[in-house]
Amino acid sequence: MTATAKVSIVSCRLPPEGSAPLAAKVLMRGVTLFELLIVLSIMAIVAAMVVPVFGAGVSSSEMKSAARQVAAALRVARSDAVATRKETRVVLDLERRTFQVDRDPRLHALPKQLEMKLFTAQRDIVDEKVGAIRFFPDGGSNGGRVTLAAGERKYEIDIDWLTGRVAIAN
Repeated sequence: MTATAKVSIVSCRLPPEGSAPLAAKVLMRGVTLFELLIVLSIMAIVAAMVVPVFGAGVSSSEMKSAARQVAAALRVARSDAVATRKETRVVLDLERRTFQVDRDPRLHALPKQLEMKLFTAQRDIVDEKVGAIRFFPDGGSNGGRVTLAAGERKYEIDIDWLTGRVAIAN
């Protein structure tokens, strides 16, 4: 058996020297100052609409830090209740975005851009804007949830009523 190879020769016409093809002429045309100003104006309008949406928010790390602060205060309150054999509360002010552990004079503040919500037992709601999570000497609690939110992002701090366990979910 012998193999035969087929060879094809393709010819192409080159444009005469000195004349550029139409596509090259279009590419060399350039942009006028008027077209450039229109594009820059459109970009400025889009930027003016987008910046306020992203500019004044809370960063993810600030949100996570705030959730950890609240969870740490709840854990401290539980430990204090077990150690002192007395009920201990964490009082949360939803309007001012602050919280405080009983028998601790420090008032902890959260970023003002965060929205704070509290779900707790009826007896621990002081008023519309202030409530508490209560821990008992056996380590249990009244249970509840603290939600920290900024726009669509949120962290939920759950407190188990039976064990007093504090867990952060996002």
